[in-house]
Amino acid sequence: MSKRDFSRDQDAMAQAIELARRGLGHTWPNPMVGCVVVRDGKLMAEGYHHRHGEDHAEIDALKKLNFSAQGATLYVNLEPCCHYGCTPPCTDAILRSGITRVVVGMVDGNPLVDGKGIQILRDAGIQVEVGVLEDECRALNEVYAVNLSAPRPFVTLKAAMTADGRLATRTGKSKWITGEQARHHVHQERAAHQAVLVGVGTVLADDPSLNVRLPGKAEQQLQPCRVILDSKLRTPSDAQLFNDPSPLLICTTSSQLGTEKAALLEQQGAILLPCGSADRVDLELAMGRLSERGISALLVEGGAEIHGALLDAGFVDRLLLYVAPKLFGGALALPLALGLGADEPGEAVELTPFNVSRLGDDLLLEARTADGPAAQWWRAQLEKDSS
Repeated sequence: MSKRDFSRDQDAMAQAIELARRGLGHTWPNPMVGCVVVRDGKLMAEGYHHRHGEDHAEIDALKKLNFSAQGATLYVNLEPCCHYGCTPPCTDAILRSGITRVVVGMVDGNPLVDGKGIQILRDAGIQVEVGVLEDECRALNEVYAVNLSAPRPFVTLKAAMTADGRLATRTGKSKWITGEQARHHVHQERAAHQAVLVGVGTVLADDPSLNVRLPGKAEQQLQPCRVILDSKLRTPSDAQLFNDPSPLLICTTSSQLGTEKAALLEQQGAILLPCGSADRVDLELAMGRLSERGISALLVEGGAEIHGALLDAGFVDRLLLYVAPKLFGGALALPLALGLGADEPGEAVELTPFNVSRLGDDLLLEARTADGPAAQWWRAQLEKDSS
């Protein structure tokens, strides 16, 4: 067990956050949660939520103490649950453990909790502190926060582009804009998301696989679900997407269901999701359909028409721009986003400042939307790094 001094609340909460991160990609649709139990500044036990359906962080930690922690303080980055789900309420375990103080990073916005867990503990005479490293805790579970606020996944828009903001040449060619290190990073991002989405135009132009290809055994890699927005079912039945066993979802219009092409794609293993009765896929309905299927985090990889539609709808939460030291030029070269866009500069989508890093010869620019759950923490981190 660690010999670190945990007499400061901030240090113990920081450890809980680090533990929580170990569940990245495995806890969806649950949040990432870590727990530290401390007495007299010494670590007694720690735990985290390993994956959905398994013990919550508080249980994982308290089990190591046989649920006996008299006089100790429990630190957890998210309010303990107080309802029955896949597991019993964590508040029950805390109450019977002898814990006398609980430090919570942030209130759980889930209507089933939302302060009730904290109140149960206080009513039982336990001292509860709330808000330690709150911005860090909100940033950690930004996906969960967006999922609670709207019936849609958290959306990361990813694009590989030239220094003049082009996704493809005037002839539609885009392989390869960025170098090997940037492409490797994209595969890491795919592994950290539940699903990868493209428009049918990207399927027709690039015939992508959209799977994770990282060094190591392929069977150990977490493969995302693949999603295509395809109003007219133009997806070829021999596309590379059908060569991977992970689910392939095609968001289409209701008029395409029951057609010969629909039957062929379904025979190949595709799952067709009706998303509106008009000529084009209703993007809000599509996001809702993905949310209903338990997709919490969605990586969007193109193309420009999809990017524009998502930005117009206000559905982008995080931006990843891989910028190569190249210039395509030309009025017909494909820009980052099409769609309607802003009428006035004041109507632009506001972002946090970019974090800029090098990937070989390329740059990676990362930002959040300015009103997102991680925005305040993101700004603070950038200011700290620049000071």
